Amino acid sequence: MKPSGIGGQAVIEGIMMRNGDKYAVGVRTADGKIVVDLQECKGKFRSRKIAKLPIIRGIVNFFDSMVLGMKTLMYSASLFAEESEEERYEREAGEREKASKKADRLRAKGKMKEAEAVLEKCEEKLAKEAEQIAAGGKDESENDLLMILTVIFSVGVSVALFMMLPYFISRLLRQVITSEVVILIAEGFVRVVIFVSYLAIISRMKDIQRTFMYHGAEHKCINCIENGLELKVENVRGCSREHKRCGTSFLFIVMFISIVFIMMFSIPLFMLFHVNTAFWRIVLRLALLPLIAGVSYEFIRLAGSSDNAFVNLLSRPGMAMQHMTTREPDDSMIEVAIAAVEAVFDWKKFLNEQFGTHYETVDSAADDFDGEQRSTQSA
Repeated sequence: MKPSGIGGQAVIEGIMMRNGDKYAVGVRTADGKIVVDLQECKGKFRSRKIAKLPIIRGIVNFFDSMVLGMKTLMYSASLFAEESEEERYEREAGEREKASKKADRLRAKGKMKEAEAVLEKCEEKLAKEAEQIAAGGKDESENDLLMILTVIFSVGVSVALFMMLPYFISRLLRQVITSEVVILIAEGFVRVVIFVSYLAIISRMKDIQRTFMYHGAEHKCINCIENGLELKVENVRGCSREHKRCGTSFLFIVMFISIVFIMMFSIPLFMLFHVNTAFWRIVLRLALLPLIAGVSYEFIRLAGSSDNAFVNLLSRPGMAMQHMTTREPDDSMIEVAIAAVEAVFDWKKFLNEQFGTHYETVDSAADDFDGEQRSTQSA
């Protein structure tokens, strides 16, 4: 198995695939077409030398992946949220009627200027919306702000659910257990139970199940290429849904490493400075999060390019959990995954170089369109 370096994630009715500084989002739209949007990854900090150092690059990539993940999810959702011309006309007519009634009430009270202001405000709002639709959606600065707020909220919820809640639950054990080591191990166990329970609950949701099927298609496509097989539906179908570079494995490694690091730092630190309080314990856990993410990234990076028996053994728990976050995709989903891969990755060139095949190659599909959309009819 040869590492290709490509990765991705499932989005709404589709898949995002990333290769270096480019990513493509393939989505199966309601009319059965596959829309592929190719873009460049914009990250000023990632180009700096310090961002490429071990551990630090993991921290940078973690937040970069979260932002990109939210951006691609919002893009895929937008393809299903667009109004038809008829729906837009009816909505605008409703808003004008509402503004007109309000203006009539103000005129009845002799407030002529206020009535005119209401009508002008309504028309200005509709005109701005029309400009945004013509330009392709919301203003980019508004989208960036929304993305930043969404990422901050997501990180906050994740920290509260998977870091703080296990800590407070483990505190209950202090009434019957005096060993700090045992309590920290119990906290880690509680964290894993919460994580697995969370996955078990959301995996029962119908929409999430379809997303997990696309997640499976993503893994199968990458495994197909990395095992030296031609990227076509029948080959992808027979490949594994497990992959060592998966985000599920990353999260599981984060939980394991958090147990080790919290134990390594908290016991000597609190003994040395005598600040063994709930406040400082929480501060320590928050302070260690970037380091935990960085080390976890380095392990996933190593696992993705190594066939070492020990590394494979450590990877097994995370890969086993992928059976919860992936499902077997149907052929239409595999077609979407293939379209996304081919937009950013020359798999024929990769197979020729790594496996000695003799496919005829052309310029990368990524060079054919940059920052544009393609639509292909469903096979």
